[in-house]
Amino acid sequence: MSVPVFNKTWQGLLIFIVAFCGMQDAFAQKKAADTSGRVPVELLPGIQNLYVIQTDSGDIDKLIGNVALKQGETTMYCDSAYFNLTKNVVEAFGNVHVIQPGSEAQSDYMRYLGNKKLAYMRTNVMLTDGKSHLWSEEVEYNTLTKIGTYTQGGTLQDSSTTLSSNSGVYDMKSKDSRFTGEVIITDPKYNIVSDDLGYNTDTKIVTFYAPSVVTSDSSVLHTSCGTYNTIDQIAHFPCRSSVVNEDQYVEADSLDHNRKTGFGHATGHVYALDTSHHTTLYCGRVDFNEKKKTTVATIKPVLKQINDKDSLFIRADTLFSFPAPHKGHHVSIQDAFYKSTSAPVAKAGKGKVKKAVAVTDSTEADTSKFRNFIGYHHVLIFSDSMQGKCDSISYTQQDSTIRMMYDPIVWSRKSQITGDTILMYLDSSSIKKIYVPNNAFMVSQSGPAKARMYDQVQGRTLTGYFKNGNIDFLIVKPDAQTIYYPKDESGAYIGVEEATSNIMKVYFKDEDLDHILLEQDVKTKLTPMGKADIPGMKLPRFKWLISKRPRKKEDLFK
Repeated sequence: MSVPVFNKTWQGLLIFIVAFCGMQDAFAQKKAADTSGRVPVELLPGIQNLYVIQTDSGDIDKLIGNVALKQGETTMYCDSAYFNLTKNVVEAFGNVHVIQPGSEAQSDYMRYLGNKKLAYMRTNVMLTDGKSHLWSEEVEYNTLTKIGTYTQGGTLQDSSTTLSSNSGVYDMKSKDSRFTGEVIITDPKYNIVSDDLGYNTDTKIVTFYAPSVVTSDSSVLHTSCGTYNTIDQIAHFPCRSSVVNEDQYVEADSLDHNRKTGFGHATGHVYALDTSHHTTLYCGRVDFNEKKKTTVATIKPVLKQINDKDSLFIRADTLFSFPAPHKGHHVSIQDAFYKSTSAPVAKAGKGKVKKAVAVTDSTEADTSKFRNFIGYHHVLIFSDSMQGKCDSISYTQQDSTIRMMYDPIVWSRKSQITGDTILMYLDSSSIKKIYVPNNAFMVSQSGPAKARMYDQVQGRTLTGYFKNGNIDFLIVKPDAQTIYYPKDESGAYIGVEEATSNIMKVYFKDEDLDHILLEQDVKTKLTPMGKADIPGMKLPRFKWLISKRPRKKEDLFK
């Protein structure tokens, strides 16, 4: 009696085995029938349940539990899926994992087009190469190129750096990425805000394609193109860009800056503002050391010193700026160039190398208060009350002194002063005293220009005092000589006065020479105007160099 039961049990088991083998055989036949050259998606063993759903477009396999699929080197796992073998399409649900050599993608849902090797992933999407992670709610991922694209917002995290944007493209092969729309990069060392930038997770180089701001603890960079190496902290911006720190601002057509070393250079319509020292620099190129606070400006540099209502402009072929050294610490300008800027030393005329006070180490300078400026070759000076010209200049903010060297000339209103060297002492940016230590000469035009009458004074030294931007009086000594044209009370010329003395005091009124006091070894001679040889009335050092005088500040920018 037990045999029929036994036979029926085995009969049912046999039917199930035959049906299952037939289903697997049919599955194998579907794969064998594919001759299109495509790479089919394969179902791996281990699935818990498999159902076949018949539709007008072909059979769809419903896979439940421990689903594992493979296409080439790409393996996909999920909790459940619909698999259209004919179209090579998979729709996966729950704990979706797409694993490839060197990369992985995860999500809650995925629609995978096997023929195009495209995965459309939604909800809690994550792409990683093991070092960098990209999160988004929607990502289109190409398993062939390993490129993920999102348009609904995403975040990339790379070690200590986090990047977020509205849309982006992440290439896990080349490690290049491109992000657009409200891009924000945060890092312990810097922050970046942009609308369009690229980032390489291997090189850590940021590439800018739109107006961007790079902020660190000591500076802020603005640019719309170029690159920033976040490891070496090197910025290369070949378009109009700027860098600003606590008290300095530099803007130029091209800007390079190394934050680690402090070195940088800017080229093309450079505008550099130093708010703490009230200076503005205009030039075609400037090389700077942010740590040592040194700058070398070339290509028609003009320095503007702003104080009160007056401004002082200095133009030279090369302008070098550095912090004022501590009292008693001196070093040659050659050392300052070589050690702090690596720039060549400018040569003076006549084969001489000019010397000046400089500083080679920021620890030896008072960087918070004063700066020194040195200008080489074709120097021009302009302010409302005074103009000048020389070959080289040294300007020290610490004592507000300008030292003019090699053929210096100073003009103040109607007067001109020359000598071997001229020292000018400023009050704010207005001249308050002038000193000529050797071969001093002063000339002032008397009467109309066509008359060619000149009041002249010369001696070994000259000390001049100014009031409201005008020469008030001069002291010339020793070996003082003068030729001038005195007037009577009505303003008529008396004649031509020639005089010599050991000490000479010259007084001015309303910009004209008013009278002269002579002291020690005085000799004088007065020649009536009718008998005077006006063209020949010249002292040995006479030079009237009015054609070289800058008439307006725009002359310095030509």
